[in-house]
Amino acid sequence: MSAVYDPRGPSHHTVEVNGLRLHYAEQGEGPLVLLLHGFPECWYSWRHQFAPLAAAGYRVVAPDQRGYARSEQPADVDAYSLLHLTGDVIGLIHALGEERAVLVGHDWGAPVAWTTAMLRPDVVRGVAGLSVPPIGGGAMPPVGFMRERFGNGYYQHYFQAPGVADAELARDVAATFRGLLYGASGDNPATDPPQVWVIPEGASLRDTIPEPQRLPPWLTEADVQVFAREFAHHGEAAFTGGLNWYRNIDRNWELLSVLRGGRVEVPALFVGGDRDLVVAFAGTPDRLLAGLPEAAPRLHHAELLPGCGHWTQQERPAEVNALLLDFLRALPDTA
Repeated sequence: MSAVYDPRGPSHHTVEVNGLRLHYAEQGEGPLVLLLHGFPECWYSWRHQFAPLAAAGYRVVAPDQRGYARSEQPADVDAYSLLHLTGDVIGLIHALGEERAVLVGHDWGAPVAWTTAMLRPDVVRGVAGLSVPPIGGGAMPPVGFMRERFGNGYYQHYFQAPGVADAELARDVAATFRGLLYGASGDNPATDPPQVWVIPEGASLRDTIPEPQRLPPWLTEADVQVFAREFAHHGEAAFTGGLNWYRNIDRNWELLSVLRGGRVEVPALFVGGDRDLVVAFAGTPDRLLAGLPEAAPRLHHAELLPGCGHWTQQERPAEVNALLLDFLRALPDTA
């Protein structure tokens, strides 16, 4: 693996943002690049991006977003809307003493990044989405609409019941990470072609994420243990904060109706994998890519990496880092 992870960095800090204690990891000096993880991840998901981006002259910051890992987990489910999450991004940028930043989001972090760029283009110099492309209005379609399309076992519908998925995933946190990280990766033969995550009738969530016989080359048992330790901060509620993001999908659709049909007007980059389950939502890779120029008219580049699954920057760090650096260097100072 040609990507570099420096065990001596990054440094770790906490800051209060919007009345919430957030943890973040930081490395480097220069223009701010904010890395936003998805579900179920944390700052460590960006372990291969810190050193290369910092060496290129950027201040790289990856927070644990609200509800995750070392950051505070509000008890109220309603505290996890996209308006709260984008507010955290803006608040963190200012708490770091910066006025503007480039946002890079993966999985759920991508809708946070795209929505922040739509709401506050004055603060966002550029935005990159990994795995999840820009969606009109920033919000995912309502859960009921997707359930009609994919059935009652559709995973986002399964996640809605309080405490159910929470308990299943927290029963063995390390096993959950092994199963999820392998299961949605391009190394799993079941992702060729990519499939939408559906829990069969009569099965549990855990039944759909069995542990692999061996880990893929990009993931070590040490990595798994880091994720497990980071999530241990919330005990039995280890995954509840992240699941609460899903429990606001319908609410996001209502709150962000003003953005529906809107476009991302700042410079943009999209990188995904052709074995990513997100491709299954679009139907085909070509269909996913075709809609990007309309959604993001200042699109710098879009690419689906062959054989790559859902965990874009972890599975293909060298390619992702090269694409991010190319995008960052292309940004005008006044973008």
